[in-house]
Amino acid sequence: MPSNQLRGKAAFVTGGSRGIGAAIAKRLARDGASVALTYVNGEAQARIVVDEIEAAGGRAIAIKADGRDAQAIESAVDRAMDAFGRLDILVNSAGIWRAAPIDVLSLADFDESMEVNLRAPFVASKAAARHMADGGRIISIGSNLAERVTDTGLSAYSTSKAALIGLTKALARDLGSRGITANIVHPGSTDTDMNPANGPHAEHQRRKMATPRFGEAEEIAGMVAWLASPEGRFVTGASLTIDGGANA
Repeated sequence: MPSNQLRGKAAFVTGGSRGIGAAIAKRLARDGASVALTYVNGEAQARIVVDEIEAAGGRAIAIKADGRDAQAIESAVDRAMDAFGRLDILVNSAGIWRAAPIDVLSLADFDESMEVNLRAPFVASKAAARHMADGGRIISIGSNLAERVTDTGLSAYSTSKAALIGLTKALARDLGSRGITANIVHPGSTDTDMNPANGPHAEHQRRKMATPRFGEAEEIAGMVAWLASPEGRFVTGASLTIDGGANA
């Protein structure tokens, strides 16, 4: 059921064409927000998300913007502002997965992980903060692997997500006087096309959980929607983990 708690608000969701990002875009729209979502290669998937939102009576646009291109991110934020006349919520959801043991991980893969998983949220947050009125929300999607590295090969990914925690806390301090909150949500194993619940590594992941099932993208979106809602206005600088108890 639509809650309308975000009616009149405008949201910008990076990586909103698939997986967790798409679920977030659709949930924020269901709660009343106009939504701009970015994609890199998945134009058709982005169009499907936009069509679903519009079919349900919402308003959405899709913008191509590569997280490795700072100018593209800044331009996309400006386009969203032009389209909706305001910007209230930023969700940094776009991310990449590069995993290999340190002795074989390439410097290019490490650098790309930092560009997409850390630098792009910084650029988007800086651009969005220029447009946000007091009381805005910045929500980044981290990973439970930022707080507990449970397997080998995660030096690039876990480092990028751990650094995103620091960025989030700094944003909370920088923007708190304006009532703008900044928080990070750490999903665990979530059933998406990138990490399906029936994939070859799924059972290994389930064995780590207190509740041995994969999360659903909509469950992550629900936590994001709560942080974006009036009920989440006093939560800032926080790391919220939703991983079925894998890090318990």
